[in-house]
Amino acid sequence: MYAPSRTPADNAVIEDLFSVPRSRIDAIRELEPLLVPGATVALSTHLNADGDGCGSEAALARLLAQRGMHVRIVNPTPWPALFEFLLGDDVEDATARGVEALAGIDLLLVLDINDVRRLGVLADAVRALSVPIGVIDHHMPGDEPIGHVTYADTAACATGELVFDLARTLGLEITPAIAESLYCALLTDTGGFRFSNTSPRAHAVAAALLAAGVAPESMYRRIYAQVKPSRLHLLREALGTLQIDSTIGLSWISLPYEVVHRTGATTDDVDGLVEHPRSVAGTRLALLFRDLGHGKVKVSFRSTGNVDAQQLARQFGGGGHVKASGALLVGTLEDTERLVIAAARAYLASVPVANG
Repeated sequence: MYAPSRTPADNAVIEDLFSVPRSRIDAIRELEPLLVPGATVALSTHLNADGDGCGSEAALARLLAQRGMHVRIVNPTPWPALFEFLLGDDVEDATARGVEALAGIDLLLVLDINDVRRLGVLADAVRALSVPIGVIDHHMPGDEPIGHVTYADTAACATGELVFDLARTLGLEITPAIAESLYCALLTDTGGFRFSNTSPRAHAVAAALLAAGVAPESMYRRIYAQVKPSRLHLLREALGTLQIDSTIGLSWISLPYEVVHRTGATTDDVDGLVEHPRSVAGTRLALLFRDLGHGKVKVSFRSTGNVDAQQLARQFGGGGHVKASGALLVGTLEDTERLVIAAARAYLASVPVANG
């Protein structure tokens, strides 16, 4: 069997994939003085935490414990059931205590966002904090950035990649539990290593995490093969609303409040449904409208090719990634659909169709 030999240049490229970029090392060194042994630190992430937010928090909690810090997680919304396995018995989730859990802390670290508004019910309390606030994120800063020290890089495939680099730079151990949490972050934010943010380095970091003890089949089953009947019922209802504008490359689905309530679905069940309209042939932009009740509608934007979902989401006060963004609008489901779809059509008309 033919086995191509590796040249010194090949070895250099491989080694470079594992090296931590200089800009990240500098940012980590700026953050390091805040990571004081014995100090109490709260970790938080965005509303309705996803696999990257949860995985990054669970990993960082254990890494900071290695430095002798007292760590608690304080999120604006409850920890998703899908990712409960990441917590174990050694990570404190104080989210149920709400704002009170921020009392007495020496440091707040916010992960996977850089906009205080996405901390929901915690936002005002965070604005009023007198302790240092650090940010670890791979998004563009929002309209109201948080923090005094920012360790960020939009080139990272996930915030989990940045936490991995922090561990390596500070000489902390990647235990099997930490590796699982970071692998979850990478796996989910790259769409199972399918999205365009799946860089060569993403695979290099994933390889290191596998070597540290991650069992990929087990992770797949825990994250992608635990579908509840409520999710399938919700999917059936959602696909029944599917609309496609093939002339412009736009597809969308809608979830009225009563449908979500009737099926007994949770936020976990809604997560990822927007990938179905995005998978329609010829779709350049996919939308998911979810009526949250009380006159609020969440819109998820997913794009392909050269379409920038974030640019459109920002028109409505939202943000996120180029290929995956979201926004929260005030109004009825019907009015929100009309407003956003009109804007989406106008935006798509201004973006040339990419070849390939």
